[in-house]
Amino acid sequence: MFLNSILVVITDLAAGLLGNASFRRHFHLLLSSLLLVGPLLSLWVSHYSVFAKRTHFLYRVFLRSGWGWTCIFVGSFVFVLSFSVRRSLTLSLRHLSRLAVAGGLWLGFRKLLCLLENATGSCYEPLSSTLELASGTNGDQPLLLLREGETKEACVRSGMLWRGYEVSEDALLLCLCCLLLAEETAVFGPYLSLGGPSGAPLRILFLFCVLLLSLWVFLLLCQLAYFPQFPTQLLGGAMGCLSWRALYQGWYRHGPSWYCPGRPGVGLLSTQSKQEETSETLCESNAKEIN
Repeated sequence: MFLNSILVVITDLAAGLLGNASFRRHFHLLLSSLLLVGPLLSLWVSHYSVFAKRTHFLYRVFLRSGWGWTCIFVGSFVFVLSFSVRRSLTLSLRHLSRLAVAGGLWLGFRKLLCLLENATGSCYEPLSSTLELASGTNGDQPLLLLREGETKEACVRSGMLWRGYEVSEDALLLCLCCLLLAEETAVFGPYLSLGGPSGAPLRILFLFCVLLLSLWVFLLLCQLAYFPQFPTQLLGGAMGCLSWRALYQGWYRHGPSWYCPGRPGVGLLSTQSKQEETSETLCESNAKEIN
């Protein structure tokens, strides 16, 4: 009972924040500010920190499978929320299709960025230490150009160095997942205010989504501070923000149809409010008849 009360208080506060119109309107500006200011934090952070190692637990377990974690928690929350309101599998699948669209977009970007890197980059092999001692050169290690037709994957697998035009996939993924989480969980506040059923399983799923959103923002900040790559991270974040704007602020505004899944909450919150209005009308009419 005590734990359930704590769960209700925490989720109500988080739902109020994520459902706030000002937060939803300015959250993408917060991410944009992090992308611009984050690399400057590399001047103050300690390079001996545990977060300065790419083999850290959070990077290996969460960042490398970021889209999978997002689909698991957001998909579960969206399905439980939509099915608990309408008991319609078709409606639940329609809302889940937004994740499929974003997943297809993410895979398309990965293929496009891979083609871009292979088309603009080259594979290099560091000169041996023997040649360096013989030449007596100091400073940066010179590089020996190998083959122009080598792909980045084959080059890195061979232990060589790849140099080319890159866009940060990590920044793209983290920004896209943050904005997607903020959009999909924002409906929980209005849903609670309309008196929708909110059992412990639904609240726990919502809490997991909030924690995942916080983790993605933290990992984005760590990537910018400990592994600054300007402007590749800025370009990746910009692609993530533009993808969110094209989907949630553009295409999904057309409403649910055969070619559009609609925005989060469409068909859920409106139905709930209509039911309340209908019940209020019936109560008023019954009171008049009694009088």
